[in-house]
Amino acid sequence: MSWQDKLRNVEPYQAGEQPQIKNLIKLNTNENPYDPGTKVKQAILDFDSSLLPLYPRPDADELKHSLALYHGLADDQVFIGNGSDEVLALTFLTCFNGEKPVLFPDISYSFYPVYCELYGINYHKVPLNEQLEIVKEDYYQENSGIIFPNPNAPTGLLVTSELIEDILKHNSESIVVIDEAYIDFGGESVVPLLKKYPNLLITQTFSKFRSLAGIRLGVALGNTEIISKLYDVKNSFNSYPIDSLAQVIGLASIEDSDYIHDNAKKIIETREYTKKELKALGFVMPDSYANFIFVKHPQYDAKDLFIKLRERGILVRYFDKPRIDQYLRVTIGTQKQMETFVQVIKEILSLL
Repeated sequence: MSWQDKLRNVEPYQAGEQPQIKNLIKLNTNENPYDPGTKVKQAILDFDSSLLPLYPRPDADELKHSLALYHGLADDQVFIGNGSDEVLALTFLTCFNGEKPVLFPDISYSFYPVYCELYGINYHKVPLNEQLEIVKEDYYQENSGIIFPNPNAPTGLLVTSELIEDILKHNSESIVVIDEAYIDFGGESVVPLLKKYPNLLITQTFSKFRSLAGIRLGVALGNTEIISKLYDVKNSFNSYPIDSLAQVIGLASIEDSDYIHDNAKKIIETREYTKKELKALGFVMPDSYANFIFVKHPQYDAKDLFIKLRERGILVRYFDKPRIDQYLRVTIGTQKQMETFVQVIKEILSLL
C-alpha cells in the first residue's frame, strides 16, 4: 500500500463563489449588506495590540457571559466556536455517535452530509414534501440524532416552535439540533424550549444577523451537560479557537444589538419588496423568513438565468442538484442593490 492510499479521501463542502470582481453585486453567500455598527468599529480602533503575543482567553468567558445575558441563560449553557461551521462540526463529532442514522432534510445545508462522511456517521436524508416543507411525522422514526436549519436553507421556509417541540417530544432519547443561522430575519428562536428539553441544542452565528462573517464566531446554546461535552471535544482539538480581537468585536456587537435589529428590519422590508416584484414577473418561491429568497420561473431555465445575471455583474447561487436545479438562491442586499437586481431580471426576461 502506498502513502497515497493512507490519505483520507473526502468530498468537501462547496462554498459560494468569492470572486474578486469590481462593481459586482454579490448576492450568493447570504452576507449581510450592512456594516456591523459603530461600537464594533470603535472596538477595533481601541484594541490593545499588546494582547497579540499572548494566547486569547480559551473559552471567551466575557463574550460567553454577554451572550448568556442576551439569551437569558447561564454562562455554562453557552458554547462559542470559530464560526458556526466549526460549532456544527464539533456538534456532529460530540452528539451523533449512535449506530442508527442521523436525520436531516434532503434539501438543507449541504455541509451536514459532509460532516457525516468525514466522521463516518450513519445518516438519512429525509425528503421534504412537494412544497419543500419539513413534515414532523417523518422524524418520528428511530435515529441517533436530528438536525435541521430553521429557517431552512436554501428554501428560507420557517417551522413553528410547536412543530419543533413535537419532534423533541417524540425523540427524547436523541439530541435534536436546531440550526438558527437565519432566525433573526423574521423567525422565533426556540431558546425558551431549553428549559423543558435537555436534549435540545441550538446553533447560531455572528455571520448573518450581526454582519460579522469576516471574524468567524459561532454559538451553541443548550443544557450544561451537552455544552460541557462540546468544550471537552473542542479542547481535544483546539484550545484557543477564538482570537482576542474576535472576542472584543463579539462583545461590541452584543452591546450594539438595537442597531443590528434595525438593520435586520431593513433586510426584511427589502426581502418583501423583492418577493413582490419577482412574483409580478412570474417567479414562484417559498415564503422565505431568511435573508435570502429561493426562486424559480416556470418558463425559464435557472442555470441560464444564473449565467445571464453573472454576465451583467450580479452573482447569485445556483445548485445543480436534484429537485432544486431550477431554483436560484438570492441573498437580500441593500434596497438599491435589489432594485438593480429586479431591473436586470426584467431586462433578461425581455430578451428571452
